[in-house]
Parts: sequence; C-alpha cells; structure tokens
Amino acid sequence: MKTSDMIRQVCEQMNVSVSELARRLGQSPQNFGKKLKRETITLEELKAIADVMEVKFEQTFILPDGKEIKTGSE
Repeated sequence: MKTSDMIRQVCEQMNVSVSELARRLGQSPQNFGKKLKRETITLEELKAIADVMEVKFEQTFILPDGKEIKTGSE
C-alpha cells in the first residue's frame, strides 16, 4: 500500500477530509494534495500527521537477531 493510500485511509477512518488534514498540518490543501500525488511525504510529516490525528505511527526495521530500530509517534 502506498503512503498516500494509508494517509487517505486514516482520514476516512477518523472522519477527517484530506483538505482538513492539510489545514491542521499548516499546509494548503493544494500543496498537500500534490505531495500525496507525488508520494513525497517525509517521515517528519508522517509523525506530524499522527500527532494531529491523535493516532500512533511506527516505522521499524527488524534485524535478523530480533532487535528493532524504530521511530514513531505516540
């Protein structure tokens, strides 16, 4: 699943339009829509999305020995 699809799905589940999400992030809906279309959302923006949507975001590498390298937002 593409990052943009995940963001749209979160918006749908949280009953928030993508335009409203953009405004909450301090971006114009047009600019944010272009980022979604180009798939150029940064890790920092993903964390900010989680914060404004009040959801948890995790990105994890799991090494062969089971150790995890993770970044996230709670």
